[in-house]
Amino acid sequence: MKRIFLKTVIAATALAAMGLAQAQTRTIKFANQNAAGHPIVLGMEKFAQIVEAKSGGKMKVNVFPGGALGSDQANVSALQGGTLEMASMNSGIFASIVKDFAIYDFPFLFGNAKEADAVVDGSFGTGLHKKLEEKGIVGLTYYELGFRELTNSKRPVTKVEDIAGLKLRVIPNPINVDWVTALGANPTPLPFPELYAALEQKAVDGQENPVATIRGAKLYEVQKYMTLTNHQYNPQSVVISKRFWESLSSDEQKILRDAAVESAKYQREQSRSQAASILEELKKSGMQVSELPPAEVAKLREKMKPVIAKHSASVGEATVSAVMAELDKVRK
Repeated sequence: MKRIFLKTVIAATALAAMGLAQAQTRTIKFANQNAAGHPIVLGMEKFAQIVEAKSGGKMKVNVFPGGALGSDQANVSALQGGTLEMASMNSGIFASIVKDFAIYDFPFLFGNAKEADAVVDGSFGTGLHKKLEEKGIVGLTYYELGFRELTNSKRPVTKVEDIAGLKLRVIPNPINVDWVTALGANPTPLPFPELYAALEQKAVDGQENPVATIRGAKLYEVQKYMTLTNHQYNPQSVVISKRFWESLSSDEQKILRDAAVESAKYQREQSRSQAASILEELKKSGMQVSELPPAEVAKLREKMKPVIAKHSASVGEATVSAVMAELDKVRK
């Protein structure tokens, strides 16, 4: 019995070694807009560690945070052209090439992290990533940026009417422009790397991002007021250039896909465990934090309904129905 067990172990070890041997020496550039130390970047670094271990050191991932390799839009073009291997970015950004991705930017789509996980990890999320392939990009998994909050340098926002008149930076896509407009504010689409300077120079009054991003980009230095609105939840797609993907062996592809899924679990844990402590840090840094009363949240949701109706038509009823069906399952 011991000999049989020993032979099994030796055979398994040999197979593992063969798998590693089939991985070629490769260097992968992995880009993101968030600063070092952000939960997204921690996930990317975990991914790099797992890939190196699984490939026996043959595949190395170099992480480029802070927009070092350009804006998200520039990264999308580089992925399609094959000059950038990997990136992680707000899934809604891909709406510019696959309209269905705009669903992820719908205000108040997800009520909590459990709902978001069920959608992005299920058939809906994987199916949406599949649609990127005809555009030259392969989706591996989803990290999370988290729930977005509103900040500005002008005044406390304690009721919906306080938002009117503010000039707010938004992610450059139509739905974000529309929901800000619906609140009587002035949307200013800007790539993330340009945000700090725009706030510092008062070109815009405010912005909206999760607390980890606000801390990581040091926006507390140029923003005094924060309102906890949880108006959007941002999944982050972890993607790879299709040109690069197709140059890999099946073993190498498995290493990267498995590492992506494993790192996503770690990344979301980091994101969620850090949220409360980061909020306290922001308060200590001088930010005045307020929370909308339930009646004001109800008013905010009401103002979002025409925006959701408009973009449901453009995204497609089939896509909207599919995501709502997934949400119904988890809510039951």
